[in-house]
Amino acid sequence: MKRCRVLLLLVALWAATGSAQAQSAPETAATAAQPAPKRQLQALRITEAMKLDGALDEAAWQQAPLATDFIQNRPSPGLLEKHKTEVRVLYDDANLYIGAIMHDVSQDSIMRELSARDDMGNTDFFGVFLDTYHDKINGYGFFVTTGGVQADARYSPAGGEDFNWNAVWDSRTALRGTDWVCEMRIPYSAIRFSKAPEQLWGVNFVRQRKKDNQAFFWNEVKPAVDGFVNQWGELTGIKDVQPPLRLSLTPYISAYANHYPYDVQGTRNTSTSFNGGADVKWGINESFTLDATLVPDFGQVQSDNQVLNLSPFEVQFQENRQFFTEGTELFNKGNLFYSRRVGATPIGFGNVSGQLRAGETGPDGQRRPGEAVVSNPGVTRLLNATKVSGRTKNGLGVGVFNALSNDVYAVVRDSVDGRERDVLTQPFSNYSIMVLDQSLKNNSYVSLINTNVTRWGSTYDANVTGGLFRFADKKNAYAIDGRVVYSRRRGNVFGSEERIDDQNGYKYQVGLSKISGNFTWQLGQGIESDTYNPNDLGILFGNNNISQYANISYNKYQPFWKVNNFYSWAGLSHSLLYKPTRYQNANIAAGWNTTFTKSFLTTGMNFDANPVTHDYYEPRQFPLGDYYVRVPVNANVGGFVSTDYRKKLAWDANIGVRWYARDERFERPRRMGYGLSLSPRYRVSNQLNFRYSFDWNLRQNQVGYVNGGLNGSLPDDARFRDDHPGDVLLGVRRVLTVTNTLSGGYTFNNRMSLTVRARHYTSTVNYSEFARLGTGGQEQPVEYRRNRDNTFNAFNVDAVYAWWFAPGSQVSIVWKNASSSFLEANEATPLYFDNLSNTINTPHNNNLSIKILYYLDYLMLKRRAKV
Repeated sequence: MKRCRVLLLLVALWAATGSAQAQSAPETAATAAQPAPKRQLQALRITEAMKLDGALDEAAWQQAPLATDFIQNRPSPGLLEKHKTEVRVLYDDANLYIGAIMHDVSQDSIMRELSARDDMGNTDFFGVFLDTYHDKINGYGFFVTTGGVQADARYSPAGGEDFNWNAVWDSRTALRGTDWVCEMRIPYSAIRFSKAPEQLWGVNFVRQRKKDNQAFFWNEVKPAVDGFVNQWGELTGIKDVQPPLRLSLTPYISAYANHYPYDVQGTRNTSTSFNGGADVKWGINESFTLDATLVPDFGQVQSDNQVLNLSPFEVQFQENRQFFTEGTELFNKGNLFYSRRVGATPIGFGNVSGQLRAGETGPDGQRRPGEAVVSNPGVTRLLNATKVSGRTKNGLGVGVFNALSNDVYAVVRDSVDGRERDVLTQPFSNYSIMVLDQSLKNNSYVSLINTNVTRWGSTYDANVTGGLFRFADKKNAYAIDGRVVYSRRRGNVFGSEERIDDQNGYKYQVGLSKISGNFTWQLGQGIESDTYNPNDLGILFGNNNISQYANISYNKYQPFWKVNNFYSWAGLSHSLLYKPTRYQNANIAAGWNTTFTKSFLTTGMNFDANPVTHDYYEPRQFPLGDYYVRVPVNANVGGFVSTDYRKKLAWDANIGVRWYARDERFERPRRMGYGLSLSPRYRVSNQLNFRYSFDWNLRQNQVGYVNGGLNGSLPDDARFRDDHPGDVLLGVRRVLTVTNTLSGGYTFNNRMSLTVRARHYTSTVNYSEFARLGTGGQEQPVEYRRNRDNTFNAFNVDAVYAWWFAPGSQVSIVWKNASSSFLEANEATPLYFDNLSNTINTPHNNNLSIKILYYLDYLMLKRRAKV
């Protein structure tokens, strides 16, 4: 659902176009790349109370100035709407009111699927955008579907269109004959604005008419013009309103019951826990807000998609914790903040086994067992997290983030006398971020970001500082951008006296681009030094790089022939190792996609080709430079098809094939790669829907580092180390990965929903031969007989019932079922149904939880107290 929502809104909002007046002739390339004139709408002040009922029958609605004559932005940009949209704006001392009437031909033409909050679904919707500081860079979006489902978003250069942001506001919709009506009440506490006696806000309105897959804007937003917020109109007439005291408390209580069949004497299979805490929001002034979570509970977030990782880099998981996804656009500047680091796996989690007392043989010749791990927490529990963010009237954005985590201990038990002791795996830690972001004219900005991790005790601390800039010309046609980042680490490796060896590092990148018009291009170059490391609070996939790139794109936004549009792109890239300076890889890639006019079938293709590549990361040997895996010349061709989501049955399909040249050094079979993805979706009714995803990936004769490494206690591994000291064991392998995901949702009404998601993942690695990798990419076959085949299975179910029983207040009941298994040697099997059976028969962890949170707003309580 989330993918559908993002695709829908990105096309409808970011790639949208229109004009202030109907155009009698097609735009030229020059005029299409120029922003449209800005329309103005005056808001009307009211004094009487407004009833939110979707009727718009109060006299004030008829007195307010009218915004109409919306312009179609897809599928045919620039055409005046045939079915009128009428919007009026009112305001008082506490709220902004938006009333909209969407005329149509009949009720059957008004689509109205119900869905969960922030998911538009297959329905019509209306939305309003507000740029309250009129900086033409940052803004808010509030949307309501015909069924009354709400969605809200923030807009910024760093976060783009961010639907993780949530505000507390109210709305009503109604069907009136052949029209549908939307009425919104947005309290000033939901937005931020200055104390100026007279406000000038950026504003725009959007309407989606799903019956014909049409979307309209009031003020034209041209797809050939770079930027979105900078193309909104202006809202005038708001006078003598004061930013209110924004103070709210959202306390929560939660209860968990967990069952895992340990079936071990002295260990309970079932456990329970109870938690309580609160989220606090405080408007420090009209510009800045403090958000704090006290004793947070993230136990109900969606389960991670576990995978078998054969790469030399870590897996980047999606952030699902709302506190770390909501209102974090400032902290995401420069991509230096990977929020999963906060509350992540303790840094000493994998070192506990090395600190156990080993078994020994006593003087009497009897073998005495050593210590065993009783518990080793895989996550770090946060004590609290706080963020302060906002933007001044002069366009200076300021963000401060801080989080604290307590000591984390593993518990180990002596197998002889039963005594237990604690092993520290994560010291008390402080995570902080500071951001300064100055908005400039012409959709430009400069930013300064600092991230810091301070750990108590004898380990290391980390600090990263980055500067970013983007300058565009007055015509918004060309831009230059860049960044410089410095990383600093000081101290010892955790649990060791060894000093950190990457104390200072840097990264820079600079680019020049043509950003507006049908034809655009980009040029760029960057360096990441061999000691650059932002990983303590960020994420990095390989440093020690010098890279260059050149990209071009040509897009046609107007319908032609039998298609609505056409998007195409091509690019060249080249990479060197930074130290020592050696060739790594080069790449040429191209692709296109289009949507057909009548069927609304979207299709596209992509292609890329690579000369011989030197992969310095795959051998896992540091410092980089001596060892690399040689990857032959290869090319990939792929394509996708996506049918019309308006239909009850729709589907997506992707297919790709990667071909490799033969490695002339060996008699090995040619490497090949194949990928297939099918995803049908079926809408049973406006309340019930299902989606199934099947992903199949096969890599034949792939050459790579043998996952799991070498174990010196095993004869074959010890022999390889003795015979080839310093060399790396590579394997020629077949990797088959299959993922099945089934999800369904039933929406009772616009405030209550039930969703279920089940996923089974299996990946099998079969090794056919082995080789030793020497320096300079030299490979030689080697006699190595240990069976290294392995299979990883992961299964999880997430069932979520959510009821928004009051604005900002929710009851959620979540059931999670999860299991995983790692099979080695003869137990590993590529047969899918054998893996499925193994997964079903593996012990499962079941977790049932209920969480209640209640939104308490100071202004609301104050008004009630007066009554």
